[in-house]
Amino acid sequence: MSTASDFIIENTCLIRYIGSGGDVVIPEGVTAIGDNAFEGCESLESIAIPDSVISIGEWAFAHCSSLKSVTIPENVTSIECYTFEGCESLESITIPDSVTFIGDHAFSICPSLTGITLPEGVTFIEDHAFFDCRRLKDITVPDGVTRIEEGTFADCIALRRVTLPEGVTTIGDSAFSGCVNLESIIIPESVTY
Repeated sequence: MSTASDFIIENTCLIRYIGSGGDVVIPEGVTAIGDNAFEGCESLESIAIPDSVISIGEWAFAHCSSLKSVTIPENVTSIECYTFEGCESLESITIPDSVTFIGDHAFSICPSLTGITLPEGVTFIEDHAFFDCRRLKDITVPDGVTRIEEGTFADCIALRRVTLPEGVTTIGDSAFSGCVNLESIIIPESVTY
C-alpha cells in the first residue's frame, strides 16, 4: 500500500512516484500526473487514480511492465504521447467519455492489450497510438474521428475487424501495415488515401 512519502507532489501535481510499486493509490486532491511520473516503475501492478485528476502527462506510465489495468477518471480529456507505451502486461484500460484526444504512441507496444473501447468523444488519434498491440482483436473508431494517422494500428497482428465511421476522410500511411490477420475493415466512401 502506498503512503504519502511515496510521492513528490508540488501544487497538486504529482511530479514523481518514488515508492516500491505494487498496488498504488494516488492521494486525493492531486489534479495532475506529470510527465514521466511513473515511467519505468517495473513493479507497479495497479494504479488507483482519484477523480480529482484532470490531466496525465507524457510518458506518465511508460514502461511500467507489470501494470495490468487502469481506469482513467471522468475529468481527464486527453491521453498524451507515450503515456502507456511499453506497458507489456496492460490487459485492459477504461477510457471515459470525456477523453477527446489520444496522443502518438499512447498505447504502443502493449502486447497484452486485447480490447479497448474508444469513447464517443474521441476526435483525434495520433500516429502509432496502438502500434504493436499484438493481441488487440477488434476496434471500433468513434464517429467524431476524421483521420486515422500514420501507423495507428500497425503490427496489431491479432486485429481481425475494424469499423471506421462515416466521418473519416483520411487514412495515413501504414495505418494497418502488418495486420496479417485482418479479415474485415469497413471504410467509408469519404476516405482519401
